[in-house]
Amino acid sequence: MRVLIMTDMEGVSGIVVWDQVSHGGSMYEEGRRLYTEEINAAVRGAKAAGATQIVVVDCHGAGGPNTFNSLVPELLDPNCEWVAHHAWSRYSEMFESGCDACLLVGMHARAGTPDGVMCHTISTTTWRNLWFNNDLVGEVGINAALCGHFGVPILLVTGDEATCRESRELIGSGLTTVAVKTGLTRYSARQIPPVRARQMIEEGAKAALGNLSSTKPYDPGKPCEIIVELGNVESALKFKGRHGVELVDPLKVVSRGNDWMTAWDQIWGWEP
Repeated sequence: MRVLIMTDMEGVSGIVVWDQVSHGGSMYEEGRRLYTEEINAAVRGAKAAGATQIVVVDCHGAGGPNTFNSLVPELLDPNCEWVAHHAWSRYSEMFESGCDACLLVGMHARAGTPDGVMCHTISTTTWRNLWFNNDLVGEVGINAALCGHFGVPILLVTGDEATCRESRELIGSGLTTVAVKTGLTRYSARQIPPVRARQMIEEGAKAALGNLSSTKPYDPGKPCEIIVELGNVESALKFKGRHGVELVDPLKVVSRGNDWMTAWDQIWGWEP
């Protein structure tokens, strides 16, 4: 069994403010350690479930040289390999060579979620709402759509209670979720201590991988229309003139394609 683990920092137990997840922040090193140990918990659970190869992808944009490079290498569980500093939402090597399931660890809720700790979608200032056809999504949805494009199911999501709720609504009731904190405001939470949170994640990963058919790969549908509702008019400038992308009003961008990946490539500005 080959397992991919895609990771983010904001949904980790003990993390509630940007200073813990931003390169140069006074609490960033603490955040890195908390982050790495939750990933290790998922690795242990995957290994216990019978995974023969486990690849971890650091998906957290910390800024500076630590963008997509926030894990602490010497603390990583030796039973995994990890991808660092790769373009976000663009790692496809394992999908192309064969992947049985994906686990999402440390995820956060989409922008505008009242009880979502550090909630945002892509950017804290420029992206307000994101739709894949009729689905209002956040970064869990983006990761799920990427995996689904290659026929890979998401079996586990960890993060705060709001993220778990959002993920079940999108992916289905068969999804295993582990809530390590409950948001009180955007920057405060009632949290499960990291040691116990890691135990829960380990157990959740093992249980989730015990049934590879508990969820289906997420596909927003074909054809696919992606809509981005922007936070300010300046953000719209970079979309003007882009192939396949239409600025339908000053704060709304639309991309249409035969499938999700085509529409996403256009709006994300990806050159293969």
